[in-house]
Amino acid sequence: MTTRFKVVIPARYASTRLPGKPLIALAGRPMIAHVCDRAREANAEQIVVATDDSRIFKVASELGVKAVMTSDSHQSGSERIAEVAQKLQWQDDEIIVNLQGDEPLLSAEYIQKVAKALSDNLVAKVSTLAVTMSAAEEVFDNNIVKVVVDKQGHALYFSRAVIPWDRDGFVEQQSFIPKNIYLRHIGLYAYTVGFLNQYVKWRESILEQIERLEQLRILWHGEKILVEVVAKAPMAGIDTEDDVKRVEKYLQNR
Repeated sequence: MTTRFKVVIPARYASTRLPGKPLIALAGRPMIAHVCDRAREANAEQIVVATDDSRIFKVASELGVKAVMTSDSHQSGSERIAEVAQKLQWQDDEIIVNLQGDEPLLSAEYIQKVAKALSDNLVAKVSTLAVTMSAAEEVFDNNIVKVVVDKQGHALYFSRAVIPWDRDGFVEQQSFIPKNIYLRHIGLYAYTVGFLNQYVKWRESILEQIERLEQLRILWHGEKILVEVVAKAPMAGIDTEDDVKRVEKYLQNR
């Protein structure tokens, strides 16, 4: 049975490093157009762009995608998506995939996979993805979010630090020995409308504030996050001018 889900794409105009990021041209089209393409390829039953800017709203509408204006005070994409679900009066049991507006190359397969993982699970309120890391430079990079899971695949903790810490092996980084336990988090989420309505009532946890990782609010309040491990890391999204050049080149070659 095919999993039914909606995709909401949070797309803010403000960005510290790349203002107006969703509208940056990639291969002759705005970035948000490529992200919407990925959602269409995943056969989402509805696609919504959630924005706080009239320029992004206008572009999404011209693409034939429903756009919803949201508050400019949201601290996370999940909060923005919760406002969309409320405005559109979606039912509590409907599954939403949170597809970030700066991920123009994320595969449709992964969008479907995160939605199915949640649909098939009876315990976790949220699902997400991760991939095994085998390179020391990834494991020790504090820009890469790591996750540790239990034997059922539920997240124990997310961090920018190296987790777990190999007490004997990490005397020096050069002594790093690849182990399949090191997981890189992929920032794609699925959750139900009912869960989102609960999530936005919670205050930020101290862990979330320290790490700047919104998913830690969920663990802080005792809820489960299912982590589906995939075979291959997706192509990275866009945070810098160098990322723009990299993605532009890839799209032109494709």
